[in-house]
Amino acid sequence: MNVLVRLAALALPLGLGACGAAHDARVTLSFWAIGREAEVVPALLAEFERLHPNVHVEVQALPLTAAHEKLLTAFAGDALPDIGQLGNTWLPELATLGALEPLQVRVDASPVIRGDDYFEGIWDTNVMDGTLYGVPWYIDTRLMFYRTDLLAAAGFDAPPRDWGEWSRQLAAVKQHAKPGDYSILLPLNEFELLVNLGVQQADPLLRDDATRGNFESAGFRRAFTYYVDMYRNGWAPPMSETQISNVWDEFANGFYAFYVTGPWNVGEFKRRLPARVQDDWATAPLPGPDGPGAAIGGGSSLVMFRASRHKEEVWQLIEFLSQPEQQQRLHDLCGDLPPRRSAWQGTALASDPYAKAFHDQLERTVAAPKIPEWERIAQEVRYAAERTVRGGQPIDRSLADLDARVDAILGKRRWMLERRKAAP
Repeated sequence: MNVLVRLAALALPLGLGACGAAHDARVTLSFWAIGREAEVVPALLAEFERLHPNVHVEVQALPLTAAHEKLLTAFAGDALPDIGQLGNTWLPELATLGALEPLQVRVDASPVIRGDDYFEGIWDTNVMDGTLYGVPWYIDTRLMFYRTDLLAAAGFDAPPRDWGEWSRQLAAVKQHAKPGDYSILLPLNEFELLVNLGVQQADPLLRDDATRGNFESAGFRRAFTYYVDMYRNGWAPPMSETQISNVWDEFANGFYAFYVTGPWNVGEFKRRLPARVQDDWATAPLPGPDGPGAAIGGGSSLVMFRASRHKEEVWQLIEFLSQPEQQQRLHDLCGDLPPRRSAWQGTALASDPYAKAFHDQLERTVAAPKIPEWERIAQEVRYAAERTVRGGQPIDRSLADLDARVDAILGKRRWMLERRKAAP
């Protein structure tokens, strides 16, 4: 008996050692996620870890206001995670720095991820100089939310499909509005609608290999004038969103009939609008100059950081989160729109009357200029509009100033490209 006890005592540390070795062999992935997605993604990861017992995922939540700075600081300190959620306008910067792993070879071999299943505009945001650096995780874009009853009172039974019809509707809604009310809310602290009107033109926003502004072009001048006329005609109040007490209450009160915003507001409108107007609003794609118009595709993508030592496991996680059923779950958890067409099929999302307009718009999304400086340039576009609307600066002067400011922002880019061309 003493011999058996002694043998058991000797075996116990060996067993514990084996368990410890198995535990030590488990790969831990660091995953940086942002905002609401960081809160809900652990609910998806439980299933991933069940299917991949050798992998554990640790999620670090980044606030949106600090995420960009933290990513750049981590790059400088060689402390980036294995996998990350990256906003589409940030992806060019991290790709230029060499922080991201190219993914096309993995996609080509993947039985899960098919590029042709994604909305083309959002897939294109991940391609830099012919190289794929990310896989879209969710997509958003901006379109019209509008009051169906106010539009009907003005004599229209359907939303506009082109700029001319939109102008007629805006004029009619204003004519039927109460004193002090408007047709549309266009906050001057936002650039999105103006940029979307700009990408609906044949002229690109930037020229000469995206090294100079192209805002004095005939196309953008047309878009800028159309936008500014909404204020000059009294259809939109010259105010920022911070001057609105509550955008949902004012929409319900009829302060404006049109509001251009994104998919996150579908849930907000359902929750915040009073019952008396819940049946009196709808969504519609943006009108273009001569028919349904394009819009920039936003959202976030999943990226593999080049310095990761666990690339195979990272790719397994990207494939898992890219499955249509997981994208559907992400939508159920936080309202994010799936970037894959197959994730819309046969689901409640496909029959949602508010989401239908987004699906339509997503087929006409385009990528923003894929350069690291784009976010700064977009703010300059906003400032140019505000100088014209609030300050009365002539359109010609505003666009000339805008091109000059953008050319200055892109000075370093021109210098780098010139040096690259001159290199032997």
